Amino acid sequence: MIAFGPVPSRRLGQSLGVNNIPAKICTYSCVYCQLGRTINMNCERNTFYDPLNIFSEVKKKTEEAFSLHEQIDYITFVPDGEPTFDINLKQEITLLRRLGLPIAIITNSSLLVQEDVREALHEADLISLKVDAVTESLWKRINRPHKNLNLTTILEGIKEFSDTYKGRLICETMLVDKINYDDEFSKIAQFLASLSQLVTAYIAIPTRPPAEKWVRKPNENIINHAYQEYSEILGSDKVEYLIGYEGNAFAFSGNIEEDLLSITSVHPMRKDAVQILLSKANTEWQVVEKLIREEKIIDLEFEGNNYYMRKLPSRENRGV
Repeated sequence: MIAFGPVPSRRLGQSLGVNNIPAKICTYSCVYCQLGRTINMNCERNTFYDPLNIFSEVKKKTEEAFSLHEQIDYITFVPDGEPTFDINLKQEITLLRRLGLPIAIITNSSLLVQEDVREALHEADLISLKVDAVTESLWKRINRPHKNLNLTTILEGIKEFSDTYKGRLICETMLVDKINYDDEFSKIAQFLASLSQLVTAYIAIPTRPPAEKWVRKPNENIINHAYQEYSEILGSDKVEYLIGYEGNAFAFSGNIEEDLLSITSVHPMRKDAVQILLSKANTEWQVVEKLIREEKIIDLEFEGNNYYMRKLPSRENRGV
């Protein structure tokens, strides 16, 4: 399912998602990834879906949302893998412009060294970059990159993109427990200060079941330390926490099973969010039980909450 939502986003309001990459093709296998471990580590861009089909699916989803008086703040490329793997990304953005909505891309930044990737991202209204570490040992520990990637080159690509991008540029640093950050927050902040177009630097923590069971939220001292270091170097007006629950404002399109499967293929849903979506559809929990019996979705626990996610190969044999 290519289009899903709208779903609540802590950065973007109500976001209609575009899933332009099959599960789970990525340059990274981040320890905290809500989609599980990467099953196809790659660095080569490829063709996955027909751009006209993507446009058609997104157009249909926007029409459904508007007919039900749902709000859409952004059309967001946030797929089952790294969105910039898609060779047709620039063409897809151009087609989606016809819908008259702002377009966002959430990327792990690893392919920004490539000129054609930067050109494609220039077409979007908002780009969210990932910068979890600028020290190689921490980068490998947290993001677990493809062996052919080079951190110095990636950071150079981010800097080059920032120097020319005209849209809204934000970034996110995910913090996890059991990582010795030492002076890393200061180093990251100094790098982010070199990005001339950066509007906001978000400090995030895992809020959904991660790829590895050992991953947990860091303690408050670590989170505060990151915030203080970022604020001192970037200015407090450029630093925001991304640590709260995004809420339960998931949209119902008219087909509850399709909605649950399309949303949870990319975005694990907390139990209370599922219950609210079911009430919008005027249906009962038996729908969820049926999907679990059919092995289409699975039940995951994280930080005392139950989450429901579409059953994907990347979620099998989750690490301990």
